[in-house]
Amino acid sequence: MKRYLVLENGSVYTGEGFGSTKPVTGELVFNTGMTGYQESITDLSYHGQILTFTYPLVGNYGINRDDFESFKPAATAIVTHEIARRPSNWRSQMSIAEWAERNDLPGITGVDTRALTKELRDYGVLKATLVDEVTEDTVANLKAQTLSSNQVAEVGSKNMYVNPTDGVTIAMIDFGLKNSILRALARRNANVMVFPATVDAKTILDAAPDGVLLSNGPGDPESVEGIQEVIRELEEQLPLMGICLGHQLFALANGAKTKKMKFGHRGFNHAVKDLQTGKTNFTSQNHGYMVDGDSIPGTDLEITQYEINDESVEGLRLKNHQAFSVQYHPDAAPGPHDAEYLFDEFLAMAAKHKEEQTHA
Repeated sequence: MKRYLVLENGSVYTGEGFGSTKPVTGELVFNTGMTGYQESITDLSYHGQILTFTYPLVGNYGINRDDFESFKPAATAIVTHEIARRPSNWRSQMSIAEWAERNDLPGITGVDTRALTKELRDYGVLKATLVDEVTEDTVANLKAQTLSSNQVAEVGSKNMYVNPTDGVTIAMIDFGLKNSILRALARRNANVMVFPATVDAKTILDAAPDGVLLSNGPGDPESVEGIQEVIRELEEQLPLMGICLGHQLFALANGAKTKKMKFGHRGFNHAVKDLQTGKTNFTSQNHGYMVDGDSIPGTDLEITQYEINDESVEGLRLKNHQAFSVQYHPDAAPGPHDAEYLFDEFLAMAAKHKEEQTHA
């Protein structure tokens, strides 16, 4: 089944379709990871995006029940050079093509994904569409389409729920969280209360948590309405940690600015330098926006980490507060676990706050 990937700059890539045959449009991005395709496809930070895998073979270990970051595919469609016809792994339950068909996920294979990635590096991210035929109006229609701007509202939790244990209580604001963050906290016996992105500060404070975690999520941080004042109120009273989109919202709430990147960071080998320890960690990243480093001076924020390759802001701390954030995913899934210690540091801050409140 021949299908076409058409970019808004007029480029056309031909391949074979698999999964759903519906036409789709989204922001075309690429991921440089060699593994972790299942986690990436179900990562809600990819909501509204057509995901290109730079590694030539995708699906070689199949799809299993344990590696989902959300219940359904988050990416709008996937682009591959080759998909494995016969996956081999003791956990595998089905092939990626079978899973895509069951979950109405469009895919295209047989594409020169290396050439496509080079084009995206030159042009930056582009709108793209996946269609069965190309007409003289395809590119014009693509250019005329407007992509969703408030993606957090489309994927975040609508109701509060609890992942209970007997440890310190963490209030997590869900902007499109990955299951791996819940798993990382569960391994540390944290009692997690998950709140929707529309929550107000009073609701969280009335629940009496010991700390607040701002989750990852998709889209432009400036499109998330009403959350900056909530963050400012919470950070005055509770230890706070931000991850990915949560890092950007933390920055905005404290006077910094964010900006869209040319083609983003999406992969599992980004080297990050910690200015406090002098160590360099390899990290898992998935974001198309970044904190503008030039906007930090004059705020109460302090840069704690930066990306080795492009020197973008990877970590922030709020002076005289128990509040910090990182642009990458310390939960990894997939990726290196160099930065998992950040959860331990955050939970230690929450435990200390709990003890202080108990003896106050």
